[in-house]
Amino acid sequence: MRTLVLNAGYEPLAVVPLRRALVLVLAGKANVVVADEVPVASTTVTLPRPAVIVLNRYVRVPFGRAVPVSRRGVLRRDGHRCGYCNRPASTVDHVLPRSRGGRDSWENLVACCLRCNGLKGDRTPEEMGWQLRVRLRAPHGAAWLLRGSEHRSPLWGGYLPELDAA
Repeated sequence: MRTLVLNAGYEPLAVVPLRRALVLVLAGKANVVVADEVPVASTTVTLPRPAVIVLNRYVRVPFGRAVPVSRRGVLRRDGHRCGYCNRPASTVDHVLPRSRGGRDSWENLVACCLRCNGLKGDRTPEEMGWQLRVRLRAPHGAAWLLRGSEHRSPLWGGYLPELDAA
């Protein structure tokens, strides 16, 4: 089980393992906001199983953190749909091929199906006569910066913002 950690201002910070959440609660650094139905029991104490905890002190988060580029992130940004033909995508394609100086950046990577990736090869979409169906830009928002947010729980309710496919 994973636990959502909220800052003192109730903005999401991270998703941590249950054990880490229990340590934070037992050390007095966090309080349980939402608990699971099944408690955690030891020989001496029974505690609520935390699904959401809030820190007692505010943790300053650096402003303007960039979302790191990853294959999983590109697929998630594009909704697992091919940027060329809109079929289900399982690979990532460089719009400007790496052999021509294309970088691994949000503005140069697009989700792609195997067929289109194979057909395109070492060419640009313009050379193929194709048009991109998505806007290539870095995603933004708290849900994109939140570590471990792909492990969502229904108990987290309104504490975790929805992913904006920006």
